[in-house]
Order: sequence, then C-alpha cells, then structure tokens
Amino acid sequence: MRRICATKIVATLGPATTDPAAIEAIFRAGADVFRLNFSHGAHADHKKRYDVLRTLEERTGRPIAILADLQGPKLRIGTIKDGAAQLKKGARFRLDLEDIPGDATRAPLLHPEIFAALSPGQDLLIDDGRVRLRALETSARHALCEVVVAGAISDRKGVNVPGAVLPISAMTEKDRRDLAFALELGVDWVALSFVQRPEDIAEAKKLVQGRAGVCAKLEKPSAIDKLEEIVELADGVMVARGDLGVEMPPEDVPTLQKRIVRVCRRVGRPVIVATQMLDSMVHAPTPTRAEASDVATAVYDGADAVMLSAETASGEYPTEAVEIMERIIARVERDPSYRPIMDADHAKPEPTAADAITAAAAQVAATIKAAAIVTFTTSGSTTLRAARERPEAPILCLTQNRRTARRMVLCWGTHCVVSEEFSVFDHMVDKALKVARTEGFADPGETIAITAGVPFGTPGATNILRIAWA
Repeated sequence: MRRICATKIVATLGPATTDPAAIEAIFRAGADVFRLNFSHGAHADHKKRYDVLRTLEERTGRPIAILADLQGPKLRIGTIKDGAAQLKKGARFRLDLEDIPGDATRAPLLHPEIFAALSPGQDLLIDDGRVRLRALETSARHALCEVVVAGAISDRKGVNVPGAVLPISAMTEKDRRDLAFALELGVDWVALSFVQRPEDIAEAKKLVQGRAGVCAKLEKPSAIDKLEEIVELADGVMVARGDLGVEMPPEDVPTLQKRIVRVCRRVGRPVIVATQMLDSMVHAPTPTRAEASDVATAVYDGADAVMLSAETASGEYPTEAVEIMERIIARVERDPSYRPIMDADHAKPEPTAADAITAAAAQVAATIKAAAIVTFTTSGSTTLRAARERPEAPILCLTQNRRTARRMVLCWGTHCVVSEEFSVFDHMVDKALKVARTEGFADPGETIAITAGVPFGTPGATNILRIAWA
C-alpha cells in the first residue's frame, strides 16, 4: 500500500462513508487520515466508523491516522417567531439575553460573553456573514445595532464577532465529553476548534496528556495575532478557511494560508489546509478548475495535507473526490517547478545534533539519489525533523510504537511501518534495508540513508547517519 504522493489527504467520514465498503474505497483511492466530525453524529456512529478503520488497518498492514474534530463553542442566536424574520438595511436591531423568540426588531443572544467583549463600532455577523450588524450601544446584557447588510435571520443561526477576543474556553462541556470518548476509542489526533490564544492549546494538552496529537484549528483573527506561540505549542495545525473567511475579508485568506503554512514548515508542525477544496463535488462528479487550482496551491505551498469535508462525508461522489484530489497532488509533485519551490523555503536547522544529522540526511540522499530516507523513531521527533526538510527521497518511518506510526501518517512524505525494538545498530540497519525492499522503496543495489539515535529509545536523540545498500 505504498502511496506515490508526498502530500497527504484527510477525508471526513459521515453518512456517505459509514459502511466498510465505502470507507475502504476512499482509503484505496488515496485517503491517509480520516476525520471524525464531532459537530455531527452520535458517539455510536463515530465508534462504528472507528472500528471499521482499525479493521481495515489490520487487514492491509498499513497504519491509519484518525482525527477527532471537536465542535468548539458555537455562538448562535435563539429562536425567531414563525422561524424567520427579514432585516432591512439601516434599521435598528437589538440583541439581548432575554430568552423570548425574536422578530425583525430583536433577537435573543444567550451568550453574555459576547456582550462582555463587545463595544460600539464593532460588527457582528449572522449566518456566515449573510447579515451584518454594527453595534451602536452596548452593555453587559444587550447590544443595540444598526443593520449594515440586510437579509433574513432564522432560528439558531451562527454569530461571529470579528476581531473580538471572547472570554470563553475553546472547549465546551460537550467538547470535554467528546474528547474523553475519542481518547477512550484511541484516536491519533484531536482538532481543537475556534482557538483564540495559546492558553486554549495548553488547556487541551493538559486534558489529552499525550494520548493524541493536538491540532489547532486556526479560524479566528485573534489566533493569527498569536500565530507563532500557538504553532509552537500545538502538535499540528489546520487552516480552517471557512470561519476564517467569514471573520476576515476574503482577499486576506490566501495570504494568511501561505503565512500559516510557512510558519508551520519552519517550526516543523504538520499543517492541513481545509474547507471547500473540492466543494462542487458534493453534487458533481468533477471539480471546477478553480478548485483544482486551490488544491494545487496548497501542495505548492508545501502543506502536509489537504482535507475533504462534505465531499466525502455527505457528498454524492466521495471516492471520486479522493481520486481527483490524489491526481491533482500527483500532477503538482511531478511538475519540474515543484522541487525548486520546496528547496527555496527550507527552515534553517536548529543548533542541535539531531537537526544537523537530519539536514545532512536530506542533503546526502539528494546527492547520492538515495531511494529512501529511513528514520527510526520512538516519539516521532526524528521523522518530524525529516519531513520538515521536504527531501526529494521518500521518508520511511520505522517505530515500535503503533501510536507513533499512526500519528506520523499525517506528516508530509512519510510511509509508516511498525517494527520491533532494537538494541544493536547493525540489526537496525538490516531491518531498514529489508523494509525498504519489501515496501517497494528500494531495489537491490540502491542506496538508502538511515537516521537513528543512540542510546535507543531516547526521544529526540537522533545522532547517527548511515548510508547502506539494499
């Protein structure tokens, strides 16, 4: 089951991809990481899909990464009389804490934290920005607004407050229940929605306690203000362009995407580009040319992974969406300009032996045209360093820790294999050669570059580089 592409595909599971045949179809089409979206579905639904994936993993012998995406604090207006009301431009409109159905003049907004952070002149967006209000007067219990962009409001529509840092945790009580369930299942990654500050990541990591990687979803402008600190603290990052595009001008999102990917590559954090990548394929068998270009841009930027949401969760063509995304990735990675782009944006190695060895491995592999770079790792840090270099040669991640193998599946260019533990370096080299051959990376006589750390089993102790012949 060797993948040809270095950039990974994250596929969201849902009603269209619940039965084993549908899940296996998108796996074989190219999906590497599977997202369980806890904004929808019951725990029993997620467990069913989880069990299917672990059975598939056992049958194919290839580690599969599973990402639990927490819903986060969804801010919504309350109910509206008759279900909906039409707001006119220039009209006054009141939001308050009164739990009484709204109309064309007011609506309940039962989130006191919004009023605590709101001040006159700030905008509020309802229903993904289809209606825009501007606060004129504010207090701890209400906001009198002017309708800037007219439109209809209806029951339970979402509310965004661009530019405001709200005094709320990124984790609700529902998220805590979902997190406990996901960790009990054994997911490999947890995505934290609506991150605003580094403290949100610290809170999640304290609860996770190393049982999964914590992925920060960047969808709030306030998170961009603390980008470097959040990336440093998180284990991975998702560029969640949906809400980011609501709270910021759409023309800012492409440059922010590039900035986030660049920071993640420099720090060495896996980064996923997500939201509406092939959105037309929810109902159509082929994407638009603009969507194909969008996927290609993320690949040229050097993202570790690109994500499908509704396309595979509820779309009519889930397998075709994965197949086409895989074809776009493959075409970009064959482009003669792709490699110079990757090489032009390398992060400088940190002044450590581990970074020096890993950077040298990538350079040696390119010089001698090695068939693969083999990394022996316990925690995954050696493989993460190798992926940060974006080497020409594919990366074979060998680890005795199945959880590490699954987690590293998300990383650019990696092929993960669960291996036995070693105590003698020559045995490690023999194993690297055998795996490179049996997994289809090296033919007899080809070279591979091997990195490892001695003493064995010490996380982050990469200090050996060996060239060997298959």
